[in-house]
Amino acid sequence: RKYFKPFKIFQLHSNANSVKFSPDGAKIILSSQDKTIKILDVGSGEEIRILKGHTDCVNDAKFSPDGKMIVSCSNDKTIILWDAKTCTKINECKGHTDIITSVQFSLDGKKILSGSYDGTFRIWNVNTGEEIAILKEEESGRIINLQISFDGQQVVSISNGQRIEIWDFETGEKLHKLGWEYRYEKKARFSPDGLFVVSCSEEKVISIWKVASEEQMKTLKGHFDTINDVQFFPDGKNIISCSEDNTIRLWDIELGIEVQKLEEYSRGIIGIDVSPNGDMIVSSEAETIRLWKLI
Repeated sequence: RKYFKPFKIFQLHSNANSVKFSPDGAKIILSSQDKTIKILDVGSGEEIRILKGHTDCVNDAKFSPDGKMIVSCSNDKTIILWDAKTCTKINECKGHTDIITSVQFSLDGKKILSGSYDGTFRIWNVNTGEEIAILKEEESGRIINLQISFDGQQVVSISNGQRIEIWDFETGEKLHKLGWEYRYEKKARFSPDGLFVVSCSEEKVISIWKVASEEQMKTLKGHFDTINDVQFFPDGKNIISCSEDNTIRLWDIELGIEVQKLEEYSRGIIGIDVSPNGDMIVSSEAETIRLWKLI
């Protein structure tokens, strides 16, 4: 079993909306309510870059698979593509008509997928910044969250906080619907092998779904307030969750039990991520970012 201990603390001057490791695990990227993207160095514990270009709150920011570029999205309805080394703007993608909540590079780094409150997914060309496709489904409503599977073939999305859907990334065809009877889902993530999806909700429940059969395989209970984020570990055997109950919890999927509870926070935890090698966790609570290291 995995057990983690506190490792480092970063104090910010603005609330972080999302927190993600770089592909090599050496950096952390934050999207911030102060309209900026911040890059932190894991080794030194220092803020090494601030990217400025958005005119409103930044909701999501991620590195490209090769770590050479960064993509970000904002309440200002734009997507910005950045050079990760120089931190200069490469392209700006415009087309969404409402807040953009999620953005991610495709597996080959040649495309960008975005989701918005305007009810659309959009695919963009990285080289030109041009829109390649718009995917819209009448029932979808606001796109709250999305993720591309680790093999790059599928997308899991949450719309209006209650519908978890699986799409074919290339064709835009809807493949599966998970948990239509559930409401107020916050995040949904693929397992590393793409066979399962884990979701978390305002109902304080974590659900594990089998994609092919659309079955709910397990539910994990222990949090006593809204669960804001959940992630698989790279081994696919454990997940990590964070909640408004001020805790981070580590779960063994096979046994369906909580194996560790991290309680260093005094307020609700907004987001979490696991390093690519699985030996660190990063978490964000308002202006405090914490790193946790595997014992």
